Amino acid sequence: MTHNTPLSPRPLRHLSEVQRRVLTIAQLRAHGVSAAEVNEQCRPGGPWQQILPGVHLLHPGPPTGEERLHAILLYAARSPLGEQASGVPAQPSAEQPHRPTYQDAMITGLAALTLHGFSAAPPLLSLDRIDVLVPRLRRLRSTGCVRIVRTAALPVPEQVTGVPVAPVARAVADAVADLVDAGVVRRLLTEAVRGGHCEPASVVRELTQARLLSRPHVVDAVDSLLAEGRAIAEERLYRMVREHGLPDPVWNVDLRLPGGPHLGGLDAYWPEQAVALELDTRAPRQDDDALWSEYARKREHLERLGITVVHVTPRKLRDAMEQQAAVVRTALMAASDRDPAAYVVVLPR
Repeated sequence: MTHNTPLSPRPLRHLSEVQRRVLTIAQLRAHGVSAAEVNEQCRPGGPWQQILPGVHLLHPGPPTGEERLHAILLYAARSPLGEQASGVPAQPSAEQPHRPTYQDAMITGLAALTLHGFSAAPPLLSLDRIDVLVPRLRRLRSTGCVRIVRTAALPVPEQVTGVPVAPVARAVADAVADLVDAGVVRRLLTEAVRGGHCEPASVVRELTQARLLSRPHVVDAVDSLLAEGRAIAEERLYRMVREHGLPDPVWNVDLRLPGGPHLGGLDAYWPEQAVALELDTRAPRQDDDALWSEYARKREHLERLGITVVHVTPRKLRDAMEQQAAVVRTALMAASDRDPAAYVVVLPR
């Protein structure tokens, strides 16, 4: 605030420094600043400026990237009283006493990926528009530096430097929706997986829901993404066996009945214990049901032959490797209590 602007006793101490420089007309009114006084402060050459409808920047000159983000969230967030845009943000929570909660709004798209630390995403200040995700029925319009993105169901936001940000998979999908450069799309998808932000399946799920898999450059990028994700999952699998003291399996093999049909490929197999391990790197695409049926048939066939099948997902390997190692170890130890499995031929895949 400037020295000549009167304020009511309501304190601003629950706001961060940047949030004291960006306030809505409702917040200013709550602090005793009338509409006439706001207009006076925002006159040409004055100390304040209106940055978005109903949102004011309390200093002259261009806003910082952080100020833009908070202004956008103030414009888009629903107030606790159910007001439309430019209401007062909800009061801080016990977990973050200095951070007001922006209700029903979060940063998404390229800006969100920048906040998540993506090297392939541009700096905030280079973005002409910043995407903000809101519920589908909100009565808001895109304006200025704000582009409204609507969704039937808001994801749970992640807090990045006090800013609610869409999860990486959703942010990637919202960014890709407006990108036509195949190289940029591929780099963003690859960094999402290689950087450990999320699994390929979650990215493909969001792209599918956004109906983006009909675009050839997106399909090509997804194929590269799935190959990247599988390579990472396989490396984690090798590390699990090595670091958790499991006996060495035979890797990447096909099983066949002697003189009979092909039983299917496996990522790892322990012949003496008749324990098979398969990485589930399927992604939710249009042919997912057929792939799942094929996988289920293979598993049922192997188990009828007395072969124990351990099903592991890339996420489980990433988040709970020790637990997955324990599952495999238990299956190996239980082999002595089972009837001998049928004889199968093991071939390199």
